[in-house]
Amino acid sequence: MPSLGVNIDHVATIRQARYREEPRNAEPDPVAAALAAEQAGARGITAHLREDRRHIQDADIRALREKISTKLNLEMGASEEILRIALEIVPDDVCLVPENRREVTTEGGLNCSDQLDELRPIVARLKDRGIRVSLFIDPGDEQIEAAADLQADFVELHTGAYAHATDPESELRRLMRAAQLAVDAGLRVNAGHGLNYQNTSAILALPGLEELNIGHSIISRAVTVGIAQAVREMRAIIEAK
Repeated sequence: MPSLGVNIDHVATIRQARYREEPRNAEPDPVAAALAAEQAGARGITAHLREDRRHIQDADIRALREKISTKLNLEMGASEEILRIALEIVPDDVCLVPENRREVTTEGGLNCSDQLDELRPIVARLKDRGIRVSLFIDPGDEQIEAAADLQADFVELHTGAYAHATDPESELRRLMRAAQLAVDAGLRVNAGHGLNYQNTSAILALPGLEELNIGHSIISRAVTVGIAQAVREMRAIIEAK
């Protein structure tokens, strides 16, 4: 059964909307949200430390590393500055993602096949520190092959096209094929982006799927029912399969 990782970026987004310049008494606290998610059964916490620090801050990552009891999955772009922080903090996992300062959220997968020379030393440095490396990619043959060439531990399949498709069955077939190719290449498989309480169930059929990383939908639901209940409801969907 796949595990649930909860992305807490959107908790920090709410905080930063009010307290970007004045950190005193800042709320809500993404670390508190992470701890509540763990208590409700999340098996990991994901946070994206962006170069522009638009939501998660350096202090958040350090506090998460100290306080959570499951695992920390740090999303990051291919930046030397953020890489140095990752090598210092030593999260359990690092998921390398594309990063565009103009985007609202990550809009697509990392183009590994065109960035082999850039990514290879980054992957190697992370793995040398004992950090598992995941690559957030679109479901395509070239990207799977590149991830295997880079000796990543995981691919995280970008499910955004599936989540927003008018023909989700076609996109689901693409994801199924990509997951099987990844497994055949010796890669472990995670998935995420745009998943919610309506479309997650079908994704659970992906070959080799180990973890779903879900953020916006859970945090949105938490506004109504609280973080613990929102996590329990998503876990129920996963555990029903």
